[in-house]
Amino acid sequence: MTREEFLLQMDEMLELSPGTLNGQEQLKDLAEWNSMAMIGYMALADTNDRTRIRPRDIAACTYVNDLLELAGFRNSGS
Repeated sequence: MTREEFLLQMDEMLELSPGTLNGQEQLKDLAEWNSMAMIGYMALADTNDRTRIRPRDIAACTYVNDLLELAGFRNSGS
């Protein structure tokens, strides 16, 4: 899965329009980002990477880009 495909999956999971997320968004500004979204993110990340992501790692994230890095994607500067 590419970074862009992962972002599209996150859009769908958060019930956002496709292409809404680009990585620069602050999680605190996303009304859809809640405990259920965290669980959905963990499941989505698990399909992309063999590393288990711990809830405390997610809690330390500030931006969508931080979540992408946890899932194994490097910031492409977008």
